[in-house]
Amino acid sequence: MPRPRKPKLSRRESEMMDIIYAISRATAADVRERMADPPSYSAVRATLRILEEKGHLSHEQDGPRYVYRPTVPREAAQKSAVRHLIDTFFEGSAHHAVAALIDMEDGQLSHDELDRLSDMINRAKQEGR
Repeated sequence: MPRPRKPKLSRRESEMMDIIYAISRATAADVRERMADPPSYSAVRATLRILEEKGHLSHEQDGPRYVYRPTVPREAAQKSAVRHLIDTFFEGSAHHAVAALIDMEDGQLSHDELDRLSDMINRAKQEGR
């Protein structure tokens, strides 16, 4: 049975999650000081509370402060986001998604990256994936 999906994140929520993933755990003040164009402290706290309600964060109390941490490891969140991207834009086909990456006109994949992808594909074949 598939796991229920967590609600999508706004740009600001994504920025806050990136900060918390980068430092593992954070208070509202920690998040606010690392933001490029921070809103008010109370807006940061409100957004962190929303992220907790959406299931992306949990908190523990440290004196008067709440210390937030992600509920899901970053790698699992990345895989979930990629799965959503593939399902939404590539009709569920990883092949189409990888082909789009390789065929990008701006040539963002270097020869080294293409070699690494080739190695990963070969390993996956050997492992029967």
